Amino acid sequence: MNDSASKIEKHVFVDKENLPLIAHLQAICPEFSKQKLKRILQAGSVWLTQGKSTKRVRRSQRKLGIGTQIHLYFDEQILTQQINPPELVADAKDFSVWNKPKGMFSQGTKWGDANSICRWVEQNGFPDRPAFQVHRLDRATSGLILVAHNKSTARKLTALFENRQVEKHYRVSVEGNFPTIDLIDSDIDEKQAKTVILESSYNENLNQSALIVRIETGRKHQIRKHLASLGYPVVGDRLYGNNFPDALKTPTINELTKGIPTGEIRAKNRLSRNERADLQLESCFLRFKLSDDDKRYEFSLPK
Repeated sequence: MNDSASKIEKHVFVDKENLPLIAHLQAICPEFSKQKLKRILQAGSVWLTQGKSTKRVRRSQRKLGIGTQIHLYFDEQILTQQINPPELVADAKDFSVWNKPKGMFSQGTKWGDANSICRWVEQNGFPDRPAFQVHRLDRATSGLILVAHNKSTARKLTALFENRQVEKHYRVSVEGNFPTIDLIDSDIDEKQAKTVILESSYNENLNQSALIVRIETGRKHQIRKHLASLGYPVVGDRLYGNNFPDALKTPTINELTKGIPTGEIRAKNRLSRNERADLQLESCFLRFKLSDDDKRYEFSLPK
């Protein structure tokens, strides 16, 4: 059991033949009701290893053979977390386009997939179609995301993203008056990375700049890292913006005139995690061409 009472991780080999999975789970976690164990299954928190294959499983009545290994990853937050639903932007039958809200995962983890876009679409959007992930957005990032509805389309769309054949624009607010530059091309994790600045406007009252950027590579947290490296972190960035103005309250005149060291002022005035704004980063435009129909698809979100 984990240090946190809200998390449990267990790995158990089956030693009794032909019992349903739910019976094994009741033996593994006697403190949980049968109903709660079924919720844990539906949340995607249980995996089975049979031979060399490990797969997520949801069927409570599935019979298991001796030697099968059960993996249970229970996180109370996954069962109880409430998230806003995504909005359908377009339905192309073989794939659909959604406006993913902040807080929703692009993909599940070993702890579950209940709050992922694909699982939500399978359960609530198009229950009669399978859903396949083809690309991802950070959990804190909102905006356009594609979901494929068959394996063939999933392979094609995944290849487009991997081969950088999808044009992707993001709408982002940063702290400060962003300079007049067109390209950020500093390496990320020792790999080439390119972020193109398409538009920029400055709001003097907020001391923030609104940007439209296009990424030509897909490094992890590329936009956030590139902008923070220049000293203009994304508004609400709790990971890369903590040492920048978005994480700080403005010092008062009294503090400045009393000669309090700047470091002490910053420590005193640092905003709590709950006080800070959400990450101001949105996927707002996608354009690509599928090889089988030679049609160019274009999707955008209104400003």
